[in-house]
Amino acid sequence: MNPKTKERLLFLIGVAICFAVAGLSIFLEELIPGGLLGASIIALFMGTIINSFFHPVWMKPALKFTSKRILKAAIVLLGASLSVSTIMSVGKMTFLVMIFTFAVCFGGGYFIRKLFGLNWKLSNLISAGTGICGGSAVAAIAPVIDADDKDIAFAMSSTFLFDMVMIALYPLMGKALGMSDIAYGIWAGTSVNDTASVVASGYAFSEAAGDFATMVKLTRTIAIIPTVLVFAWIGVRMKKKEMQATGGGNKVNIVKIIPWFIGGFLLMALLNSVGMIPATLSGAMKTASKFLMVTALAAIGLNTSLLDFKKAGLRPMFYGITIDTLVTLTALIVIVCMGLM
Repeated sequence: MNPKTKERLLFLIGVAICFAVAGLSIFLEELIPGGLLGASIIALFMGTIINSFFHPVWMKPALKFTSKRILKAAIVLLGASLSVSTIMSVGKMTFLVMIFTFAVCFGGGYFIRKLFGLNWKLSNLISAGTGICGGSAVAAIAPVIDADDKDIAFAMSSTFLFDMVMIALYPLMGKALGMSDIAYGIWAGTSVNDTASVVASGYAFSEAAGDFATMVKLTRTIAIIPTVLVFAWIGVRMKKKEMQATGGGNKVNIVKIIPWFIGGFLLMALLNSVGMIPATLSGAMKTASKFLMVTALAAIGLNTSLLDFKKAGLRPMFYGITIDTLVTLTALIVIVCMGLM
C-alpha cells in the first residue's frame, strides 16, 4: 500500500471512529433517565478518556477535519431549527430578563475573568454557554474566534457541571420560594444552561413550568445569531491587531466577519422563520445537526487529554460557577422586581 493510500485510509478510519463515538454517546444518552447527561458531554468525556490512555496521534488529520469542518456543517443545519416567531410567543417579560442575564455573562465576565487569569476566548466561551444555550453556543462561537479544542472542552465541562447540580436544586429552590409556574419557567429557562437540563429541571417542578421553560429556552437560543456576529467582528479585530503588532500590515478581509458557515446558519434561520422549510424537514435537519455536533465534540475529546484539565486547574470551573451563580441570582431578582412571583 502506497503512503498516500494509507494516509487516506487512516483518515477515513479516524472520521469513522468519531462517528462511532457519537453514535454510542447518543445511545447511552437514551439509557440515562431524565436527560441528566447529554450526548455531547458523553462524547466529549469518552473521547478525552480514550485520548488520555491511547494517544491516537495518527488520528490528528481526521480529528482536525471533524472538529472544524463537520462542526461548521452542524452549525449551518442548526439554523433550520430556529424561528424568530418564537420570540413573539414568549413575550417582552422574558426578553427583559435575558437582557440582564446577558449583561452579567459578558459584561461581568469581562472583569471576572481577570481575577481568574483566563484568556478571553475561554472566558467568553463559558459566558456564551451560560448565557445562551450551553454546548450549542460554545460550538457555534468556537470556530468564529478560532478557539482551541482544549478551551472548548473546558467550557463544555464547566457548563455541564453546573447544570448537573442545578437540575436537582432548581425545583427545590423554586418550591421553597413559592414561585408560580410562569415565574419558575422564566427562571429555569433563562439561567440553566443546556436545553436538556432546562427541560429536566422545568418538568421536575411542574408540567406547565416545563412547557414554559422550554419555550423560553428556544427564545434564548436565537441569541446565537447576534452573538456569533459580534464575536466574528471581535475575532477580525483581534487578528488585525496581531498583524499590526508583528508588522504584517493591517488589511483584513471584511468578508471574514461573516464566515460562510455563519452565513449559512443565518440563511437557514431566515428560511425557517418565513415558513420556507417544512416542519418535517426542519426536524430532520435539527436531528442531523445534533448528530454532527456530537461527532465534532467526540473529535474535540479525542484531541484533549485529562492532563490538559490538570494543567488548567480549577480556574475555568470556578469562573463558570461564579458566572452561573450570578446569572441565577440576576434572573431571580429581575423576576421578583417584575412582580411575577
